[in-house]
Amino acid sequence: MLPAVLHAEELQESKPTKGWGLLGKIKTFIDTMSVKGVDRRYIDIPERPWQVLLRSNINQSGLVLKSKVDGESLFSNTKGEFLWEPRIKTSLSTYAGFWVGYRGYGIGYSWNVAGDDGQILTFGVTGGCYGLNLRIHHYESDNPKVHYGGLLRENANMPYEYHTGVREHQLSSPISTRTLMLDGYYFLNGKHFSYAAAYDQSAIQKRSAGSIMVGAMYYYARIKYNDNENADFILLMDNIGLHKMWQFGVGAGYAYNWVPCRGLLVSGMAIPMLMFYNHHKTWRYDSNLRQLALDIEEYDEEDLPKNEWVLYEEPLSVTRNNSRVTWNLDCRLSITYQWSRFYLNANGQYSTIQYKEGNVKGHLFDWFINASAGVRF
Repeated sequence: MLPAVLHAEELQESKPTKGWGLLGKIKTFIDTMSVKGVDRRYIDIPERPWQVLLRSNINQSGLVLKSKVDGESLFSNTKGEFLWEPRIKTSLSTYAGFWVGYRGYGIGYSWNVAGDDGQILTFGVTGGCYGLNLRIHHYESDNPKVHYGGLLRENANMPYEYHTGVREHQLSSPISTRTLMLDGYYFLNGKHFSYAAAYDQSAIQKRSAGSIMVGAMYYYARIKYNDNENADFILLMDNIGLHKMWQFGVGAGYAYNWVPCRGLLVSGMAIPMLMFYNHHKTWRYDSNLRQLALDIEEYDEEDLPKNEWVLYEEPLSVTRNNSRVTWNLDCRLSITYQWSRFYLNANGQYSTIQYKEGNVKGHLFDWFINASAGVRF
């Protein structure tokens, strides 16, 4: 049995609840926008406007940092450029949390229960033909896998040969990554297609329909590892210890809601984003380890033990840079089954961000799958 629904005319004619004042007007505005222009043969709105979801989340994030440094200035057995490429991939992390909303306007919070440490905060706004989402994610990693390569020789009597390899680099202080993604969409066929039906269940898709969509995305990331005990890692990252980036872009794509039977909805969407604003701010650091590496041809930990490494307080440089236009791919899939006032949903998203600053390139990716059980009241 599907939920009881209100017709568009009933919502549009509703008046602010007496005594609610401004809140009543906001409520009426949300009610009206949720049904504005919809075709009731395709979309209905549940009579019960409030929603509470218990949500679990499986998440994985990754970061690739690729740098090329002058190996000859740092190592006695290296010639030319030396490639240092840490690849960080978090363990499959499981989160548990909740989401509370009124007709698609809501807030959610999830905390880590297994895997790498992290937290996720989400805000959502959906209407008849639009959707707006904010996701804030923080995670840490202290054991990146490093791919390296360069012209190396075992001793002064041996010729240089190109060597590559992979090693785990254990960090005493973890790399901290914080991301914020704000994305918004407008669906040209809001009369027949409902984004809300697929991603927050504040509407009901009765018949299959698709829509061309346009969207915009704002992305912020902070990658931080400027700790004294990471002086060797910073040295090989072209002296970078802190990096921030801001990106903004627009795109167009397509979404489709498939209703194979009563109560079941399968939805998919894909939208490539052209990130035309791509700004970076980078902090490079000097240290007593860097000075030692530059002053002598070869050294070991006895010359300067790790517990004596010190990053100098004043950065070597703080630079701002606008990188070339790049792109981001945003893909989503959702499956929903509902009966009476209850529903089950699973949805996932994949996104990727790229950047370049001097001799360092970066690539961040993030995917998650949400599974939730909700009730309307």
